[in-house]
Amino acid sequence: MTTYREAYEDWRADPQGFWMRAAGTIDWVRPPTVAGDASRPPSHRWFPDGRLNACHNAVDRHVAAGRGEQVALLHVSAMTGQEQRFTFGGLRDEVARLAGALRALGVARGDRVVIYMPMVPEAVFAMLACARLGAIHSVVFGGFAARELAMRIDDARPVLLLTASCGLEPGRVVDYKALLDRALELASHRPAHCLVLQRPQLQVALEPGRDLDWRQAVDAAQPADCVPVGSTDPLYILYTSGTTGKPKGVVRDTGGYLVALDWSMRHVYGARPGEVYWAASDIGWVVGHSYIVYGPLVHGCTTLMYEGKPVGTPDASAYWRIVERHRVRTLFTAPTAIRAIKREDPAGEKMRAHDTGSLRALFLAGERADPDTVQWAAAQLKVPVIDHWWQTETGWPMAANCLGIEMLPVKPGSPTRPVPGYEIVVLDAAGESLPAGTQGALAVRLPLPPGSLPTLWNDDEGYRRAYLAEHPGYYTTGDGGYLDADGYVFVMGRTDDVINVAGHRLSTGEFEEVLAAHPQVAECAVVGVADELKGTVPVGLVVLKAGVQADPQALERELVARIRDEVGPVASFHRCLVVQRLPKTRSGKVLRATMRAIADGRDYAVPATIEDPAVLGEIASAFGRAAG
Repeated sequence: MTTYREAYEDWRADPQGFWMRAAGTIDWVRPPTVAGDASRPPSHRWFPDGRLNACHNAVDRHVAAGRGEQVALLHVSAMTGQEQRFTFGGLRDEVARLAGALRALGVARGDRVVIYMPMVPEAVFAMLACARLGAIHSVVFGGFAARELAMRIDDARPVLLLTASCGLEPGRVVDYKALLDRALELASHRPAHCLVLQRPQLQVALEPGRDLDWRQAVDAAQPADCVPVGSTDPLYILYTSGTTGKPKGVVRDTGGYLVALDWSMRHVYGARPGEVYWAASDIGWVVGHSYIVYGPLVHGCTTLMYEGKPVGTPDASAYWRIVERHRVRTLFTAPTAIRAIKREDPAGEKMRAHDTGSLRALFLAGERADPDTVQWAAAQLKVPVIDHWWQTETGWPMAANCLGIEMLPVKPGSPTRPVPGYEIVVLDAAGESLPAGTQGALAVRLPLPPGSLPTLWNDDEGYRRAYLAEHPGYYTTGDGGYLDADGYVFVMGRTDDVINVAGHRLSTGEFEEVLAAHPQVAECAVVGVADELKGTVPVGLVVLKAGVQADPQALERELVARIRDEVGPVASFHRCLVVQRLPKTRSGKVLRATMRAIADGRDYAVPATIEDPAVLGEIASAFGRAAG
């Protein structure tokens, strides 16, 4: 059996040959003759002369191989109490008919389609149908408010929108159609049509001439075949928050992405075709793209899609009941979910009431996995609990304990060592490498491997500025941390003003734009504060305009409500403090990192550039009152 060291050195010695061998597991219409191409900076293009189709690789090829009766997609809804199963053959038929409906509405190769849907099977059909036609999908998480959706519509300029009448949350029905209508009022771009899936829980009115009934359109359509595209053609755009509040459209290519995902399914997750693989995430996030839809299906696994929560639907046994019933082999979720389960079931009694013996491993990602959570889950489940580190931009893991290569010793708090394909270094502000144990900026030596973003949508310069300019020759991850003497990676947190709320990366700029728009607010700041359950939660601090007389508690409630309405409940924004002033440098920069340290109760040094050190005591008092 190959060791981790052998696998990593195999890549280091011959990266071109390494990735060409990996590309052999993918079906190509025209196989590539070269792996990497650096001739068009800033992008590094992978398998540039290859042609293929992502939907064919995820669905049709398994049917052609005689596995059409294997379950491909298993949908479990805690909200409706229903389960649905789709074989590879059935999935092909559903996707081909929906692709035919999209084609009839004018969708063609290279067109963009925005998908704003809850966790229903049709959302997977929609992604694969776009890929089948060579169209570029952009999935927007259903928890985002209308303003966020409008921004993404204006940037992607889709020819078509796909949505559902509603999403389901514990105790409430979320009217997706109303949110979409409001977004289209705010957006300057107007797609010709919206395809609306009517769910039984809410039937909505359709706007004549623009809105079409999903099922009627599909029933009237002829199935569409797969359209070959270039390996470097975009498969999708996935927006991630930027520090300015303007979302960044991460572009994912087709060939490199499929190669990387299939390699990772086998070597990082240790998954085998035919097994049940469950990523308990949402299709609106990168985990949903990579490991609910494309990764498991391309690899020939049964992918499990869950509409529900880790607790409250109905209780903390939800995950374990599903693992037992469907013999899940690999479970991938966020540390937040395990913390929520632990809070409700600290002794693991609900877990032990179910047979979780099918599990090979539990994978955690999306935020830092604290050692207590990792150790608790490992003790209860009696299987490896593997923290791994990656980002929307990379599309697949950068650092992991590669279960399909060699299980290395676990160091709680570390996602273990770099995955083959990534050379991770720690840099100081001058771009110099730092020794083991010294904290700095985590960066990846270029070129990035297949599957990583080649650029941002219509913004090559923004790509350079955001990821490449700070440390020439490296991809800047935006995370800080260190490597220990054994080469283990320790990720300590963000180095910019993007905060991570339960695995959802949200920009402080998004929050601050909303707060600053209030007529009584003169200035504001939002910082990420440590939270036992969600890892990090945003807390707002606002300074009122001179002469304004306001009830601080009433204003704070109003501002919280505004964030919920304009950013969405995913923000978990529950605290907003009225303060007399914000700590700033003499040049006017708000000292957010210092405020985070105060809020978290950590030691901090008073910055030499601070305008008035006394303000730090005022901020500490404000956080103290809020905690009390």
